[in-house]
Amino acid sequence: MAQILVVDDESSIRRTLKEILEFEKHAVDLAATGVEALEKAKEINYDAILLDIKMPEMDGMEVLENLMQFREVPVIMISGHGTIETAVEAIRKGAYDFIVKPPDLNRLLTTVRNAVEKNDLVVQTKTLRQELDKKYEIVGESEKIIGLKLMISQVAPTTARVFIQGENGTGKELVARQIHEQSARVKSPFVEVNCAAIPSELIESQLFGHEKGSFTSAHKQRKGDFELAHGGTLFLDEIGDMSLSAQAKVLRALQENKIVRVGGEKEINVDVRVIAATNKDIREQIKEGKFREDLYHRLSVIVMEVPPLRERRSDIQLLVNHFIQTISLAQGRPEIPITSDAIEYLSGFQWSGNVRELHNVVERLLILCSNEISIEDIKRFVEPLML
Repeated sequence: MAQILVVDDESSIRRTLKEILEFEKHAVDLAATGVEALEKAKEINYDAILLDIKMPEMDGMEVLENLMQFREVPVIMISGHGTIETAVEAIRKGAYDFIVKPPDLNRLLTTVRNAVEKNDLVVQTKTLRQELDKKYEIVGESEKIIGLKLMISQVAPTTARVFIQGENGTGKELVARQIHEQSARVKSPFVEVNCAAIPSELIESQLFGHEKGSFTSAHKQRKGDFELAHGGTLFLDEIGDMSLSAQAKVLRALQENKIVRVGGEKEINVDVRVIAATNKDIREQIKEGKFREDLYHRLSVIVMEVPPLRERRSDIQLLVNHFIQTISLAQGRPEIPITSDAIEYLSGFQWSGNVRELHNVVERLLILCSNEISIEDIKRFVEPLML
């Protein structure tokens, strides 16, 4: 059931539209003037609005312009004096559709249904976007995290390649995500490749794709991650584990902005911003001959260091509260408060697994504790399992 506002200065039309829409199981509010309509729209987030154009004092076009300034809602304009020019102007100002009086019943109901479905989709998209933003939010107010956020905001709008360093679990992916989200490429793909999780004999096919028959299990052509990320961002996580042969091909792709699929000959143009990350000491890797120095220089236009949790202990309370909220929401469970002395106790651990370990600890406590999380709960459920 949708909530719909009908705006018309003729009481007979308001009444008729109300009866029709209520027969379709919609909840309907009425407004006789533009001013009344705006007041109601500020109080209630309607799923759709039917708005007459010709009204005294404030006409429908003026109401539409005011509505668009504070409410994103499908507005269906209705007029007994409809012209192509009027319809075009209404759509240009943000109207969803334009219907001529007296409205055809089927056309009216179809338009209302489509408008409501569109509004539902917009709301769902916004909700998903908010959840995604929260999932990849960098939480913290310590000096090092503020510095990291500032650097992200400076680097993101550019096309510079970024090399992210940090221990396991510090949040290197979050940094890469934030760079993408704050860049001009945000509407294009973000493709993540965990170089440590892919066998060395398959990493080239993963990155560059392959042609049918290029090896035993290549039963059909496959696009690689460079192609899939075209126009967007390619995140090479744990790049320190990439084979030297794959490193050579990545270097060539970065130099020429072209790739060749495994088993293929055709060069394919790619427009990709590459962000790389590793938990290894990359300089030691270079000295040992395990990582190409020329590739490192290609990737490290900007180098970012994500601090371990033990160097930002003042953020632990914010992180714990954030995890309590997001985990509880994801699991459909009520939030459980944590005592201040329990937070202080958690802050004393070394956190070898960093933020990822803290997230797991909070999730464990939320599952095993009932009314609140105390020091005793941490000593019982967390401390014995700490490395």
